Amino acid sequence: MATAMAASAAERAVLEEEFRWLLHAEVHAVLRQLQDILKEASLRFTLPGPSTEGPAKQENFILGSCGTDQVKGVLTLQGDALSQADVNLKMPRNNQLLHLAFREDKQWKLQQIQDARNHVSQAIYLLANRDESYQFKTGAEVLKVLFPCQRLALTSLMDAVMLQLTRARNRLTTPATLTLPEIAASGLTRMFAPTLPSDLLVNVYINLNKLCLTVYQLHALQPTSTKNFRPAGGAVLHSPGAMFEWGSQRLEVSHVHKVECVIPWLNDALVYFTVSLQLCQQLKDKIAVFSSYWSSRPF
Repeated sequence: MATAMAASAAERAVLEEEFRWLLHAEVHAVLRQLQDILKEASLRFTLPGPSTEGPAKQENFILGSCGTDQVKGVLTLQGDALSQADVNLKMPRNNQLLHLAFREDKQWKLQQIQDARNHVSQAIYLLANRDESYQFKTGAEVLKVLFPCQRLALTSLMDAVMLQLTRARNRLTTPATLTLPEIAASGLTRMFAPTLPSDLLVNVYINLNKLCLTVYQLHALQPTSTKNFRPAGGAVLHSPGAMFEWGSQRLEVSHVHKVECVIPWLNDALVYFTVSLQLCQQLKDKIAVFSSYWSSRPF
């Protein structure tokens, strides 16, 4: 019995020493690593030009699709904004080529990119505003750090950072679902010169690491139409046959053309988000294992 107790005490002493090392050394090392990774992610969104004080550089991306050649063009991305668009649409009815281009005095903000960058900045802020010299004494202190400037009582540091990273990732992976009237009312329709024809709608969004452009061709439903009018709900991508009411008209989508291009630095950012979330979860899991042994004792 004495031998077993001694072995148990020795095992506990080893575990206590490992836990102290985790709290005093590994926690801060992981938090610094997280901060470095997120700074790299943040740099992907800023995309500075040759001068660090200058505007973000312009990047041209060729739109393409394996399923259609009805739409071709180039989008110019400058940071979190589309600064130029040059799109050619072949109209199915008569094969007429329609050219669409942005007005020179306009840029279209991609809110998804802007929001994702803001969430990354908030995660960096949370990590940067901790006291790096502080020696954690319990796992609960790591999992429930109180930030004096934020009053984040009873909020886990890891959970707070993970929440911002999850929101950043979700903004890129989950485009907004919009109704057709919402697309029609969007300021994007007023970006083009000459003005978009009344039988066209255009939507632009981010999906994962891709910049997507969708063109909807419409036709008016006659008052004498026997079709059962059912307005379509919100969707990322509407299908032919979707109906909606705009002004005094009832309209139906006749053709849908979707083209896209890969944005390499968005892919980099998504990888950084995944790696950072994994680091947070691993640290939480380690602390939880040790804390389960001594939830009521400081070390």
